[in-house]
Amino acid sequence: MDHPQTPPASFDPLRAMAQARHEFGEHGGVNLSIEASTTFTVMAATMMPRIFHGEGGPFSNTAGPTGGCYLYGRHFNPTVFTFGRMLAAMESTEAGYATSSGIAAIASTLLQLCKKDDRIVAADVLYGGTFALLKDYLPERTGIETTFVDVMDLAAVRSALRAIGAKVLYVESMANPTLLVCDLPKLAAIAHECGAQFVVDNTFSPLLLTPARHGADVVLHSATKFLSGASDVIAGAVCGRRELIASMMDLHTGSLMLLGPVMDPKIAHELTLRLPHLGIRMQEHGRRAMAYALRLREIGAAVVYPGLPDHPQHALLRSLSNPGYGFGGLLTIDLQSLERANRFMEILQNEHSFGFMAVSLGYFDTLMSSSASSTSSELGDDELLRAGISKGLVRMSVGLTGTLEQRLQQLEDAYARSR
Repeated sequence: MDHPQTPPASFDPLRAMAQARHEFGEHGGVNLSIEASTTFTVMAATMMPRIFHGEGGPFSNTAGPTGGCYLYGRHFNPTVFTFGRMLAAMESTEAGYATSSGIAAIASTLLQLCKKDDRIVAADVLYGGTFALLKDYLPERTGIETTFVDVMDLAAVRSALRAIGAKVLYVESMANPTLLVCDLPKLAAIAHECGAQFVVDNTFSPLLLTPARHGADVVLHSATKFLSGASDVIAGAVCGRRELIASMMDLHTGSLMLLGPVMDPKIAHELTLRLPHLGIRMQEHGRRAMAYALRLREIGAAVVYPGLPDHPQHALLRSLSNPGYGFGGLLTIDLQSLERANRFMEILQNEHSFGFMAVSLGYFDTLMSSSASSTSSELGDDELLRAGISKGLVRMSVGLTGTLEQRLQQLEDAYARSR
């Protein structure tokens, strides 16, 4: 089905985030102060039991915009709370909270939304760690089972949700590593029609896509990636309804509170200083990724990039995306065999200093990995085949260093010599 070519212009995530960033250091500094305390005092003894019962603390009905009374760092920390407010503004959700890693955000969310023996429907193309969590860990430890489906097949999604009475539909807005783009509004409508919560991992496309504006109930991030931009901290985030975030922080039943994957306030402070220039970084990641994709296409490489007009969801992405942020900073190249993929990456790293053979993404230098033997290695051969991940697939997170023409020449040379 054709999708409109003009992306929605009604939401600017950077502007929304900037409006939420009116926090100053306690001595008037332009930057937020770090609250390093692990525990907090109250002025009246009667206040402490009220906080333990969900009254007076952050997200309580009496809390102000910067939170209410604080109790203990594993529950809420003011610096982490502020970082969460910035992310919520960026993702157009009521609330947000930061975690110690992306997988912690995913696991805590699913454990909050599902109870023992509940069912999940998930995309059959996912980050390997998420796939292992859903396929092996949760069923064995909690009885929560997952059915994996091709989320490009909307009828199959609806059928799976109805067949098992799933509580959650879980997808990545842009699939890792195949870069398929989900039809977020249609999937959200199907999930809600079937009584499921729609959970979207938006790690690959911050600013570019705002899933909550297309029906997502929960938006997750590995903040380790583009949100950080420097590959020096591990972090994650959950954004969603205020009621959900409050339930995850409940002192007696909250998955974040009881499992404890909270973000260190020093990390939250660092990340508040990086979010304001996320837009500039995403624009340049996208500009270079498009240039790389076009040059690779010219020399006959099997390149996949959502910005190319022949990408199967290019028109869909244009219709869903926020204007001005490009088409993302990742592309893939299918080199047909692992041997050729390895030669290609070794030439780029060891001879051209083009980038690094390393997992992860969103770094200021280019990162390259063979997905089948690294970030998707949790999938078996049949699962890799169904997901469309060949042994020779190289995922490239396009960096910002070097001149564009220099990098294009290096890319072309490595491709030619790796034959």
